[in-house]
Amino acid sequence: DSGELVVNFEYKSLPGGKNDVEPETEKALKEKFGKSLNKGDMPNLAITHKIIEAVSQTEKGKEYLNAMNLYAPTDKIPNRPLLAKYINQYTARNTRDYFIHKDLGSFLKRELDFYIKNEVMRLDDIENADAPAVESYLAKIKVIRKIATKLIDFLAQLENFQKKLWLKKKFVTETNYCITLDRVPEELYGEIAANDAQREEWVKLFAIDEIGASDENNKNRTKDLFEEETISYTVPLTVEFLKANNKLVLDTAFFSDEFKARLIESIDDFDEQCDGLLIHSENFQALNLLQERYREQVKCVYIDPPYNAQSSEILYKNTYKHSSWLSLILGRINASKIMLDKKFVYVTAIDEIENSRLALIYDDAFPLCEDAIISIVHNPTGQQGNNFSFTHEFAHFVFPQNQSLIGLEDREDRMRESQPDVRPLRNVSSGKNHLRESAANCFYPIFVKNGKIIGFGDVCSDNFHPESINVIRDDGIIEVYPIDPSNVESKWVFARDTVESIFSELTAEYDAKKRQWDIIRKKTKFRYKSLWSDKRYSANSWGSVVLNNILPENPFTYPKSLYTVKDCIDAGINNEKNGIILDYFAGSGTTGHAVINLNREDNLINPGSGKRKYILVEMGDYFDTVLKPRIQKIIYSTEWKDGKPTSRDTGISQCFKYVRLESYEDTLNNLVFDDNPDRSRAIEGNPSLKED
Repeated sequence: DSGELVVNFEYKSLPGGKNDVEPETEKALKEKFGKSLNKGDMPNLAITHKIIEAVSQTEKGKEYLNAMNLYAPTDKIPNRPLLAKYINQYTARNTRDYFIHKDLGSFLKRELDFYIKNEVMRLDDIENADAPAVESYLAKIKVIRKIATKLIDFLAQLENFQKKLWLKKKFVTETNYCITLDRVPEELYGEIAANDAQREEWVKLFAIDEIGASDENNKNRTKDLFEEETISYTVPLTVEFLKANNKLVLDTAFFSDEFKARLIESIDDFDEQCDGLLIHSENFQALNLLQERYREQVKCVYIDPPYNAQSSEILYKNTYKHSSWLSLILGRINASKIMLDKKFVYVTAIDEIENSRLALIYDDAFPLCEDAIISIVHNPTGQQGNNFSFTHEFAHFVFPQNQSLIGLEDREDRMRESQPDVRPLRNVSSGKNHLRESAANCFYPIFVKNGKIIGFGDVCSDNFHPESINVIRDDGIIEVYPIDPSNVESKWVFARDTVESIFSELTAEYDAKKRQWDIIRKKTKFRYKSLWSDKRYSANSWGSVVLNNILPENPFTYPKSLYTVKDCIDAGINNEKNGIILDYFAGSGTTGHAVINLNREDNLINPGSGKRKYILVEMGDYFDTVLKPRIQKIIYSTEWKDGKPTSRDTGISQCFKYVRLESYEDTLNNLVFDDNPDRSRAIEGNPSLKED
């Protein structure tokens, strides 16, 4: 009615960054706009063509065809429609990252001075110039500086305003909690069972509608005497069902604020009881929010930032110039430094494209730290390059100098290819170095009783020579000495004052043929090597396959191996069972998955011992479709297939908080420019104010 034609658009990134049009469409576009048409221009031209066609088929729309068919030519497309130009501008806003300069005014003034000295005054020629030429130079400089300074001040005002908006603390727009039912008071179970929205979410995440279905199909089967009765899924749910499935993850988003308040009130120091924190936000803003709350508390940072490569599933555009990429990474590293524990380890995954530049960043950001760069074979089949097929990427471990902060590799883990080192405690090397005389403090008895080591004797005097490797005492204790099969006095590989430090690695072993006891050391903990080549680090086998089993058809094509991240974190917190781990490029949530599994493994051995906590920051839409659901699912069960749990008895007691922050775009959209008549009159009456 207003005489305007409105065409509504919604921008969506295609899966995997696809940007192709159908072959028939491509052929038609080339016929209309030229055979040299680039593939990158085709999608927007195809959209333009569809809009013009749709408009031409309506009576009112035909009035606008002349305007739409006006040309906005380019060198390659002389007959490009004006509409295509504006569609290009629209898509550019969504496909290009922008950077706000920290001090644009000073930067442009320095560039202006450089331009004047080299292009206007020509300092090399000024000594030979006569007075009129010098006066001409000065006149030009005055004019250029006067005009340029006003332009610079204007641009600096705009940039400084954007900078203030960027640095402004962002509002928290949502706060909710996910908590396993074993931590929820049972008096709330009735309300939970009656909540259909939560029930439907559990069906979607955990396939709870299949619980009891197999028992119904096998109701005539004879049950084992000690087999518990399965409480089947029903609509609505029952309190008994919730009690039987207490590792279901409740999400407070499905409940009222009043319910949430009662839940929080029922648990002392609720936030401290949380095992994790998920933040849906641009990571720079999230880090600024976290700084004071987590000052000097983060033991390990693990990040997998954009690699500046040609393809990636990360929302950040992966086509930065090197300097822009450096600015992105350095700004976030600096924002996170205030949160680091004094004995921190900062782990960063990177490939060959930015590896050397990342090393320079860490030299600048952490001048008093070591930067150990290890290689991880994550793609054994190799990624084709121009000269080499790359099979590995890198991990930078940055930590304070002259300290032992990196944990040890546990080779008792059955998933590792490396095996424990099992050998006699007695020195079995050749030559004089294995003899008693080479280290007197390494010759002493080890006491064995009932097949177990019960203690260590004192270092023997030089005059004492046992009759054999075993001396049986009257009290039944067997003294085991380091004597070799030839009855030559050897030595233990650990001195008496240090052997008790490896007591847990020692066992007494009886040789039935020789009828004697010997001491065997099983060493399971080793320093990590600088090359990680174990099959468990394969990003395909233990990254993509694992994630696809949890969340089929997710958008991540090459997530990190779960074991790569798990080992990086375990090494980064020095094998400790507590500590905060931060990942502000959280992506698909592998870091949270790894932390939860580390805690679960500890709890199987010693319940309640795994107390590591995670902070995950992600800005992408897949926060809700991948990251958060993955954490919820892996809390409920360790094993998944086709999006469904294959075991329902492996859940872990857990609670995490998730929040959303106002985005920079939200801040821009929420700006209100008031029309103040008094100010307008004052500006109109004063030209100098208008210019300012």
